[in-house]
Amino acid sequence: MSIPESFQGRLRLPLISAPMFLVSGPELVIEACKAGIVGTFPALNERSSEGFESWLVQIREALDSFEAETGKQAAPFGVNLIVHHTNPRVQADLELCIKHKVPLIITSLGAVKDLVDAVHGYGGLVFHDVINVRHAKKAAAAGVDGLIAVCNGAGGHAGTLNPFALLAEIRQFYQGTLILSGSMSTGQDVATAQMMGADLAYMGTRFINTQESRANPEYKQMIVESSAADITYTPKISGIWANFLKPSLAKAGLDPDSGEKKKVDLGEELQAPEGGASAWKSIWSAGQGVGSIADAPPVAELVERLQDEYRDATEHFAKLSGAYREQTK
Repeated sequence: MSIPESFQGRLRLPLISAPMFLVSGPELVIEACKAGIVGTFPALNERSSEGFESWLVQIREALDSFEAETGKQAAPFGVNLIVHHTNPRVQADLELCIKHKVPLIITSLGAVKDLVDAVHGYGGLVFHDVINVRHAKKAAAAGVDGLIAVCNGAGGHAGTLNPFALLAEIRQFYQGTLILSGSMSTGQDVATAQMMGADLAYMGTRFINTQESRANPEYKQMIVESSAADITYTPKISGIWANFLKPSLAKAGLDPDSGEKKKVDLGEELQAPEGGASAWKSIWSAGQGVGSIADAPPVAELVERLQDEYRDATEHFAKLSGAYREQTK
């Protein structure tokens, strides 16, 4: 097991609130970090680099104030950078992350050694999204500090591999921090991720349904009303295979089973009105864990609940393993 030194003593749970498009903003990040889990957001959730920098300042100031007022350490925060050749902002946003010494950078759609070296230069960490072993080996070769195994059932851009298979194969060649993503909504799920060999759990959909998320009420209600059967996996929406809520696609007049695969072009998205956000306001992503989500509490309350569930799960397993040890004496 490998937890980064900069995370040790600062987490109430081995959990990262995943960065979610148009959902994760400063409010969610700040409350997550104050509650003792890693809060993250995509840089592209702010339509300009100038706006992105203002979010970094807002988060840093809020967490500094929290620590000064309470005497407690907040959990680290992170930024998701889309390292894709069509993203015209990646270099400018990276420079701002360096300027403000963002503790954690989460990279997607490209593991670049120069970026990793730049973040390491100020003492930051880089975790990278992977959906298969080939991607994991490339990211490991680039020197990342952690691999996020995005498995079958994860919200957004997800893989198709079973977590047992992907985690086991990655551990054969990688001993850094390993993070599991896919269908987790409870504290028991977090405990299970660790039992499977992950160091940290990566939870997104559950945090869509919090008071501090930027998801609109209709989005949150659709998650409450949905189950795993309402999730569809398609490349027709973003150009990359991803999981979406079927009812939101139907409402937008989209059929994931027909039409051509969309070409990935982040530059085109960013140049559209509202930074491309308007086209996505009614097209909603979620993971297969939606079936266990029934409310939208404040982040602090949710983390408290997850911690209780995690403790109950670990104590239950300890009792079970103890009982089996006694039987084999």
